[in-house]
Amino acid sequence: MNPDMNSDQILQDAEKRMKHAIEVMEHDFATYRTGRANPMVLERVHVDYYGVDTPINQVASIAIPEARQIQITPYEKNMLGVIERAILKSDLGINPNNDGVSIRLNFPQMTEDRRKEMVKQVHARTEQACVAVRNVRRDAIEHLKSLQKNKQISEDDLKGLETKVQKLTDKFVDEAHALQKKKDGELMEV
Repeated sequence: MNPDMNSDQILQDAEKRMKHAIEVMEHDFATYRTGRANPMVLERVHVDYYGVDTPINQVASIAIPEARQIQITPYEKNMLGVIERAILKSDLGINPNNDGVSIRLNFPQMTEDRRKEMVKQVHARTEQACVAVRNVRRDAIEHLKSLQKNKQISEDDLKGLETKVQKLTDKFVDEAHALQKKKDGELMEV
């Protein structure tokens, strides 16, 4: 945070940073594998494209022909083997089927143990987001206290602003837990 900010700017910046922490968590949730085919699971898988580490979706088209299947068709035929090896090395836990033209990923039903493991990952990621939100709260309150120390706001103003920061924190922590519950439901769905 900029030390020259006033109290309104500090609150706005804190809200923006807390919202960003939740958006990043939500984006990460989309990359977790559930029982359904979701092209976002490939986002973390990169290939070596002429010496550049490149996401698969930039070197191939990705389609979902069935609920539990992803079809990857490279723009260049020589990338077929490279993509296949990248998928095998990834943490997806799925064997790619290469038919010489495209690669198909068949998503089996997740086992109960795998679902529970994914739920643990979701809970850990949620806690990371909550910690990030609380760190933003701490920074905002420190900046507000420095404003009070420099006589830019009164002690009563400080108390009111701290309450606003806490309400923002509670709002975003609650949002994180709501997203966690939603993702848990998706993961535990058979």
